[in-house]
Amino acid sequence: MRTDTQQTDVAERAVERTDAPADRPREVLDVRELGPPKPLTETLETLADESDDAVVVQVNDRAPQHLYPKLEDRGYEFETVEDGEAVLTTIWTGEKRDE
Repeated sequence: MRTDTQQTDVAERAVERTDAPADRPREVLDVRELGPPKPLTETLETLADESDDAVVVQVNDRAPQHLYPKLEDRGYEFETVEDGEAVLTTIWTGEKRDE
């Protein structure tokens, strides 16, 4: 189980290595232990629950190829980088939306 400090470190590394906005709140979602299709559904549910200004960092054991078209369809920006034994995908909205 990852501690809050480890999750914060993962989020920081992901944001530093991608074009994700550095000034937004972050949510780390570790889906490495989940079997298909749970990583995809958990990530989409998390995105639906988060505010538009949050950056979600999905931690996976592989690039989430089936997630990418769903993110594109929903208007999210995303970027994936390898980090040791994990694959980090940062997901964010392009612009903050007015409420």
